[in-house]
Amino acid sequence: MDVPLELSAYTRVLKLASTPEWEEFSQIALIAGAGILLIGVIGFAIFLIMGFVPGTGV
Repeated sequence: MDVPLELSAYTRVLKLASTPEWEEFSQIALIAGAGILLIGVIGFAIFLIMGFVPGTGV
């Protein structure tokens, strides 16, 4: 395991990275928020279905 080589690779990646523009950031945040909301809705639907199925223990 060559630590200096790995550190130089990480440094190179950090130098290439840039701060996103506001438009790009807001689009990414919107997509991530929609994904979180979708997972929450699916989980809530499963919770409701489990409430109607007898013997599920909810």
